[in-house]
Amino acid sequence: MDASLRPGRVRRALLPLTAAVATAALLGGCSDTGSTAAGKASPSPSASSSSPSAAQRNGSGGTDSLQSDYQRVIKNVLPSVVQIDASNSLGSGIVYDDQGHIVTNAHVVGTERSFKVTTSGSGSAVTARLVAAYPEQDLAVIKLDSVPSGLKAARFGDSAKVEMGQIVLAMGSPLGLSSSVTQGIVSATGRTVSEGQGGGGTGATIANMVQTSAAINPGNSGGALVNLDSEVIGIPTLAATDPDMGGSAAPGIGFAIPVSMVKTVADQIIKSGKVTDSGRAALGITGRTVVDSGYQPAGVAVVQAPATGAAAKAGLRTGDIIVRLGDTDITSITSLTEALASDKPGQKVQVTYTRDGAKKTAEVTLGEI
Repeated sequence: MDASLRPGRVRRALLPLTAAVATAALLGGCSDTGSTAAGKASPSPSASSSSPSAAQRNGSGGTDSLQSDYQRVIKNVLPSVVQIDASNSLGSGIVYDDQGHIVTNAHVVGTERSFKVTTSGSGSAVTARLVAAYPEQDLAVIKLDSVPSGLKAARFGDSAKVEMGQIVLAMGSPLGLSSSVTQGIVSATGRTVSEGQGGGGTGATIANMVQTSAAINPGNSGGALVNLDSEVIGIPTLAATDPDMGGSAAPGIGFAIPVSMVKTVADQIIKSGKVTDSGRAALGITGRTVVDSGYQPAGVAVVQAPATGAAAKAGLRTGDIIVRLGDTDITSITSLTEALASDKPGQKVQVTYTRDGAKKTAEVTLGEI
């Protein structure tokens, strides 16, 4: 894609509030400055669980009906969205269960282990501690030291039912403005996106992301992308910037980690304290990008290929240059990582590579990270 992607974990001490607006470039972490301008939302009562689904509601009400839908969803979900305050950044999170577990982005927690969490409508913060982070998917779980009365866990949807054109709301604390809501649609599904490592980003390559037009700004990271059935369908994580416009924000292009991935990672962390089954495919090499005579990326050179790794078992060795994985041309480490992101451990793929100038192929059974 043309827009560049980088995390937006904004350091309080380094950027003023206004500067944070321009840092959304696959703003792989829309963590924010935590401005004191942020106000606290008033307590929001939960709507009855028996309210009809979006598919069941009669759309004849037009604008008034849609407005009522928005207001109902906000009342249902906003109490489950929290603000996470680290020592030098600010982001959002979602109440995962009634035990006080909060799921958020790994780039929101960074390297810290203790946080202040403010729930919607609450006038005071609760201390929380890191359970575990999984930077490879830019996800983390923290746990409240004490569970406030009335803490409400969010309802999570089904990634398989997310479709282009669905109306969605993004909830979080953009630029430190707690309990904020923006609206848009699902612009696309199945996006594979790599976030930068600068500004606190994890450098993760994440598959099957949900692209949305709902505004995502620094501070939204870790919050909720919600459908009109009051279900969380993703965690807003990245916003795009246009490098041709000096790195300014590309409006209406944001990305959320799909709910299926969120649940898979969070459940493992809560149960075991770590991710025990990543589901992420690995080629089993250490590589580096090589360039051609015109200094353009032209493949990935194998620097190391451990004997127990998938590539070595298929015959690849140090010095080989990988130029294709399956049907995808490989020009750089990033393109190789993105190509592997949608594959699964145990899957067989054809790898095309060059050795001493000769082109060769090998069938590789992918390992696991």
